[in-house]
Amino acid sequence: MTMRNDALQEARVDLAAICRWAYRLGFQSGVGNHFSLMVPGSDDRFLVTPEGLYWSEVTASNLVICDFDGKVIEGEHGVDTTAFYLHAPVHKANPAAKCVLHTHMPNTTALCMIKGARLEPAHQSALGYVGRTAYDEHYAGLALTWEEGARVAGLLGNDNHTILLRNHGPLVVGPTAAEAFVRLEFLEETCKWQLMAMHTGRELQHVEPKVHADVMRRVDEGGGAYAAVQIAAMKRVLDKQEPDFRH
Repeated sequence: MTMRNDALQEARVDLAAICRWAYRLGFQSGVGNHFSLMVPGSDDRFLVTPEGLYWSEVTASNLVICDFDGKVIEGEHGVDTTAFYLHAPVHKANPAAKCVLHTHMPNTTALCMIKGARLEPAHQSALGYVGRTAYDEHYAGLALTWEEGARVAGLLGNDNHTILLRNHGPLVVGPTAAEAFVRLEFLEETCKWQLMAMHTGRELQHVEPKVHADVMRRVDEGGGAYAAVQIAAMKRVLDKQEPDFRH
């Protein structure tokens, strides 16, 4: 029981840490947007950001535990309706998607607003997304039903880790909070650089397919280790500057 409690506390701390860091990076839109992480050892309960709080207010203890029926199992706050109906179906459809992150971060959301826009293999940071990103070309309104979340989950599938929701914003998944967040952070940087390059009106230069494949292989081999190092660094900084995130 102690080991399980330790794993849950570690999951809470990791999710709180990425909330704080995402706020620093300007990824949040008002008190909307939401992050979730499956409870360790559970296949039907997940931690989710509390309704109505800025990510700068999130702590390990005020994260909510919710089940796939929408019931709050643990926590003093509610769960945003769109958070439940967007995240729960993705978690349920893809057990490997332990962490699900949805934001309206500016550059990626801007790309989502351009008709037919795709992530282009024009920078090394983009290579981990090309071939691993799904596109929802048919915005269907707010995610207020399980069916809408299931539709998004179906488009994402099990082979992609990112989906760009046209007229809406991105959703990124990962096997850990750290890996999902690294994908989210690099996605925003990649979209920023692509938009800047597109603004010149010049043709984008794509990376050769053979080189692309080699980079993808190396990213797949080392992604988890890199993410673990990054989240450890994030928590060291937060321990000095915002230590309440652990509480």
